[in-house]
Amino acid sequence: MEDKHFQQLSKKLDTIIRLLIVQTFRGKKDKEAIEFLSLVGYQPKDIALLIGTTPNAVRIVLHRIKKGKAKK
Repeated sequence: MEDKHFQQLSKKLDTIIRLLIVQTFRGKKDKEAIEFLSLVGYQPKDIALLIGTTPNAVRIVLHRIKKGKAKK
């Protein structure tokens, strides 16, 4: 029974997180959302699910961000 309760709570928290991300990054570029989510510890596959893209697209954006910062 505790496992079922945990799963329900986990789904609710996931929904809250998704709503907060949508609200926070509404009108902003995906690059900003990807950079922020990466900085707070999300993996590319999780970021992709949250913003509606592919993990590979997220990795490409992260690579370009790192490459751009290395030049400075």
